[in-house]
Amino acid sequence: MKIWFAVSEATPFAKTGGLADVAGSLPKALRKLGVDIRVVMPKYSQIPQQYINKMTFMGYTYVNLTWRREYCGIFKLVHEGVPFYFIDNERYFNRDWYYGQIDDGERFTFFNKSILEVLPIIDFKPYIIHCNDWQTGLCSLLLDAHYRYYRNQGFYQYIHTVMTIHNLKYQGIFPKNMMDEIIGLSWEYFNPDGIEFYDNINFLKAGIAYSTKITTVSKTYAEEIKTEFYGEKLFGILRKRSQDLCGILNGIDYEENNPLTDARIYTPFSINNMEDKQRNKALLQKEAGLNICPETPLIGIISRLVAQKGFDLIDRMIAELLGMDLQLIVLGTGEKKYEDMFLWAQGAFRGKISANICYDPVLAQKIYAGCDMFLMPSLFEPCGLGQLYSMRYGTVPIVRETGGLKDTVIPYNEYTGEGTGFTFANFNAHEMKDAVIRAMGVYKDKVRWKAIMKRCMQQDFSWDKSAREYSNLYNRICGITVTK
Repeated sequence: MKIWFAVSEATPFAKTGGLADVAGSLPKALRKLGVDIRVVMPKYSQIPQQYINKMTFMGYTYVNLTWRREYCGIFKLVHEGVPFYFIDNERYFNRDWYYGQIDDGERFTFFNKSILEVLPIIDFKPYIIHCNDWQTGLCSLLLDAHYRYYRNQGFYQYIHTVMTIHNLKYQGIFPKNMMDEIIGLSWEYFNPDGIEFYDNINFLKAGIAYSTKITTVSKTYAEEIKTEFYGEKLFGILRKRSQDLCGILNGIDYEENNPLTDARIYTPFSINNMEDKQRNKALLQKEAGLNICPETPLIGIISRLVAQKGFDLIDRMIAELLGMDLQLIVLGTGEKKYEDMFLWAQGAFRGKISANICYDPVLAQKIYAGCDMFLMPSLFEPCGLGQLYSMRYGTVPIVRETGGLKDTVIPYNEYTGEGTGFTFANFNAHEMKDAVIRAMGVYKDKVRWKAIMKRCMQQDFSWDKSAREYSNLYNRICGITVTK
């Protein structure tokens, strides 16, 4: 089984969000199952020099963008047993940041063509190209339009594609004149069942329309995106492809995120030694400038500060929440209005809230390990990783029942004692506050609370199960081909 895993970012080379964590961990888990999976991504200028120094130059080719030919270098690095290939072009990838450039449509058209062009150069003929998010959405369409029957004497003919949607909100929408000027694509593909989207072109829609199979990162989200509310104007084509759409839950790296061995937290602890988790809490309170109060519940938030993550609910309730006997520590950056909200609260409720408007992976681990609770009141959440990390460290999640949050957090039942967190159903600030109050009520009962913490730590959200599901999906695609 040979898989070409195409992605725009992957840890530890480039990261803006959960996509990079998936790309850094899933291939490693699949290779343990015997899958020959190799990752291809851009060679950004921001990749740490320590990795660039270890790369091997494999060769080069040229990529046609309508009227011009662009250089495409190929570098390789084997990291933790996974071969990574890096597409090199200074014009497109030597930028201030990975995304948000005025020519992103052109840059990622080049990347999509490069994904296909380099395969003969590196002598790798995959059975499946696994694409991820809009940045690789053109690949399936280009494969059909330009490569499958027209290039390299059948080299591409039997290659299938899988498209994974990590977040439907981000789609890669660009002006339709790119069809002629950049992509060089026939206008027959510019139709409601193809790349056309409200008189523009949509990279993610192209991936949905032309891929063999479509996946997303939780079972609930796979159902939600077929509805008008969650479907981001793509629910029609997702309903049309519903027989080829499935949800496979993301995992996390249980070796890297192990409270017993994690060097990033203050002190190690385990399910059999929960007392040292309290030491992490006290040291976190001290470092964050909070009042050191062992009995006061400490709630953590680690997130992009954007509307999707439910910060309008927190904005509505911030004063009432901090008026209760709790503390809050926030880590993240995003929209200015949410950053300002937390900075205002830090000034108004000194010693009760710590607002860290930055990206700090070490502080993030300290929050997962040192907090009592973890708040994720998302408007929508394709999978969510924060609740998985928090449970791994015995920190009890408080979440809205949507997407992957619904699939991973079992609501606490006060009568049976079952459950791994506290949930609320509607996108409503008062329901969120009630969930926090319920959690605080149980927190006072140390026996019940310790049982919930242990149950969180006993959950298995490692990549092993998810990797097996992806492997089974690949095999089903193989079966379809053999049958034909």
